[in-house]
Amino acid sequence: MRKATPEEAAALASAVRLRIIRITHLEALTNKEIAEKLAKDPATTLHHVRKLVATGFLEAQPARSGNRGAKEIPYRSTGLSWRLDDAGIDERLAEAMLQAFLGEVADVGPDALEQTRLVVKIDPEELKDRLYSLMEELAARPVDPDTPSTAIYLALYPGG
Repeated sequence: MRKATPEEAAALASAVRLRIIRITHLEALTNKEIAEKLAKDPATTLHHVRKLVATGFLEAQPARSGNRGAKEIPYRSTGLSWRLDDAGIDERLAEAMLQAFLGEVADVGPDALEQTRLVVKIDPEELKDRLYSLMEELAARPVDPDTPSTAIYLALYPGG
């Protein structure tokens, strides 16, 4: 892992861009498809797609023909966001991550969530190490197209 460059950090400081990275992780999507999934204007998503391509978070896939024979360019996440050290998460990125999560939950609805809460007495660094180790293990698994995908949002905060 390495620290994000200022350009990478700025690119990640947007809930829309974080959502684009997530939805293109397992499936390459065109700008039009991205816009439809996010209920955004294609011009708006194109701005975000270009920024993500320029910073290495998305890469264009081979062009394909669309419904009417027009050339379409699908984009896929490179996985770079997972390989960056998040130790330097600033306030903008932290807010973008929370807003991306809330947008994704709004899309699927609260009934689709499996939630739990717990306050524990444990060294926070030990807990983070153990949880991140599990997440690294899961991220390293080969993609099985027959297995359903599950999104994880993890937030640790003082228990009071």
